[in-house]
Amino acid sequence: MSQPLQPAVWLLVFIAILPQFSETVYAPALPDIARYLNVKESVVEYTLSIYLFGIAVGTLLWGRLSDFVGRRPCLLYGVFIFIVGCIGCFHSTTIEILMVSRFIQAVGGSTGSVLGQAIARDAFKGKERGKVFSLVGSALSFAPAIGPVLGGVIDETFGWAFIFLLLALFGALVFFLSYKNLPETRVSSPQLKSVSMVGTFFALLKDKKVVACALFVGGIIGIMFSYYSEGSFYLIDILGLSPKIYGTTFIFLALSGSLGALWARRLHNSLSTFRIMERGLTIFMMGTSLLLGGILLFTLLCAPNRWFVVLTVGSMMILTFSASVVVPSTLSIALEKYEHATGTASSFFGFFYYSIVSLVTFAMGALHNGTPFPMPIYFFLLSVVVYGIFGCILREKR
Repeated sequence: MSQPLQPAVWLLVFIAILPQFSETVYAPALPDIARYLNVKESVVEYTLSIYLFGIAVGTLLWGRLSDFVGRRPCLLYGVFIFIVGCIGCFHSTTIEILMVSRFIQAVGGSTGSVLGQAIARDAFKGKERGKVFSLVGSALSFAPAIGPVLGGVIDETFGWAFIFLLLALFGALVFFLSYKNLPETRVSSPQLKSVSMVGTFFALLKDKKVVACALFVGGIIGIMFSYYSEGSFYLIDILGLSPKIYGTTFIFLALSGSLGALWARRLHNSLSTFRIMERGLTIFMMGTSLLLGGILLFTLLCAPNRWFVVLTVGSMMILTFSASVVVPSTLSIALEKYEHATGTASSFFGFFYYSIVSLVTFAMGALHNGTPFPMPIYFFLLSVVVYGIFGCILREKR
């Protein structure tokens, strides 16, 4: 079996952030979309759920298909479909058209997630792979965090529809760069033809390491996206921030996420991936503990709102920093046993953790009761569960 050509890491960054950036960039425009389409805000929020469902469906489609026809053609087809979905969103005049277009956009954009990981696993091995995942992880933490800032500016300046025009142009850029620079990384494997989707699915479900990694990634990313959805209510309606200032807080999250990924990359020179994950999860636990403890203390002290704002943003910076350490490291080791069918395994793994993300964010919405307590309590309990699973299962894999 020959060694595949290695793509440029910067190109993997562009590919990987495509679906992540699209998930959050239009969040500040949801009220304007509701008014323009004359529907309730709760109905517009369903477009987020539909997008996540489209991502899950896309991960099942593209990973398996890329094992047979190659990563490069699947990526190009997927990005083209993403662009079509963006154009549909731009021209939407009803909520139904917007929902269908968001689903199309997600199915196409999911190539960036599942194939970005598959390409990295194809082309890089060992500690080099861990470093690549950490660098890409820096972008993955930056993209969804900076999305609301950019989306809010575009919405106020040009209108909500132009957010999707921006996404279409970004998709076109990724298509052009991939067409010109992306080599085919799939290496033909004699085991591939004998790989069964059903067999792979159940093999992954029975693999404690894979299940644990899916829970880690889904739980941690779920917490972050729960903050993206709950943050506007928490910081604007409860704590009194303006939408503009609320948007700027994501810049701090983006910077902390980038620093976390760079720190993880340096750690790969001296520590095992397992040890790096352990440190990242410990910091994550500290962040959720600080958020919950601080909220309870400030409430007892009747502290001014600005204290709560500093506490919340500071705690989320810690969570973003540690998530950028844990998530890329987990992704780099999750499917080491399935390199004979990387695309198929990646698609199922992506489906697993995106489903968990959907459940985590759905539960956050269900717990919303108009007080500042559900979010910090929920985040703390989830971090305890994630840390406990890490201790019980992944320690056996040391």
